[in-house]
Amino acid sequence: MLALSTVGFAVNFWAWALLSPLGPRFKDGLDLSSFEQSLLVAVPVVVGSLGRIPVGALTDRFGGRVMFPIVSAATIVPVLYLGLAGHSSLPALLAGGFFLGIGGTAFAVGVPFVSAWFPPERRGLAIGVFGAGMGGTAISALTTVKLVDANSMSTPFLITAAVLGVYAVTAALLLRDAPGRAVPTEPLARRLAVTARLPITWQASALYAVGFGGYVAFSVYLPTYLKTGYGLTQADAANRMAGFVLLAVAMRPVGGWLSDRMGPIRILAGSLAVVVAGAVTQSFTPALAPVGTIAFLAMAAALGAASGATFALVALLTPAGQVGSVTGVVGAAGGLGGFLPPLVMGSLYGAYGTYAAGLALLAVVAAAALAYTLTGVRAAAGGGDRKRLSEARPDHRPAGTTA
Repeated sequence: MLALSTVGFAVNFWAWALLSPLGPRFKDGLDLSSFEQSLLVAVPVVVGSLGRIPVGALTDRFGGRVMFPIVSAATIVPVLYLGLAGHSSLPALLAGGFFLGIGGTAFAVGVPFVSAWFPPERRGLAIGVFGAGMGGTAISALTTVKLVDANSMSTPFLITAAVLGVYAVTAALLLRDAPGRAVPTEPLARRLAVTARLPITWQASALYAVGFGGYVAFSVYLPTYLKTGYGLTQADAANRMAGFVLLAVAMRPVGGWLSDRMGPIRILAGSLAVVVAGAVTQSFTPALAPVGTIAFLAMAAALGAASGATFALVALLTPAGQVGSVTGVVGAAGGLGGFLPPLVMGSLYGAYGTYAAGLALLAVVAAAALAYTLTGVRAAAGGGDRKRLSEARPDHRPAGTTA
């Protein structure tokens, strides 16, 4: 079940990221401004992020066995539209990108689905492995431009639609929800209201907005940054972005695994400190070899580990039956965290002709998240020590909450 859900996450994220590698091409072909290009790649991110809130709550109610095939099949429609007719103008691309955001909601399906299959002491690693499915963006980065160059604009979209169709059928036939899965009976609005009152919802949302949001922002904007700031070709920039993504993907299960053993607070604090250092270094726009490359790879590893650690914290402190709802809100925060930076970077570059201010702002935000982790989140999580939390609350529920 973990393998099937991870593949589904990867396939849906592959579709979700189809527009990003083509951003520079659309900019040149449609004569877009820097802001319009940023908006183009950011629209699927924000829609996929906000869509996680209802999709996560629906997954709590109906289970991943139902929701994974539905989300995958629904994503086929905008993929086909963009490939066959929706790439000739900015309004058409924005319309297609809006509905392409459906693919991004798959994350809120997989986390509660996987969490229900594993005991609390193994959820950090399990959810980290599932989270590695975000590497679907690397598939898009490595193949989209090459397929367009070798064939036509429609080729990568048609291939992705076919893969989504195969996965939707496979998931409908093979996926099974965990035995004994907690199924809430309250109405959706009431469950979301309860979710909003849980401290872990907002603590994890703040951290995920920086960790996963930073990853999403770089995965959609790095090709533009490298092409504009360093003069790389579109293909070279896309390949380097794929390297960034793959390292972040590899570090996500590592972050979850380390959190199972050392506590998520320590892993979050260390990861955010690395992001601060990397962003400060890159704000000076050093030579790409070796300093710039080292800074970006360090941030990729840290953002991946921080994303894994955040959901280890969610799995540790969220009541059973509410994991999907909490995941939806936290996942939305992470996606929204990735929506704003491309717009800010595009606007700042258009105004000042440099990305330095945007990267300095990232350093400030990461430093604030680090301070919050070491103060408010550490206090709420009892220091992030899994053993002490387990001894204090054997059912792994936060004090004062009920399933």
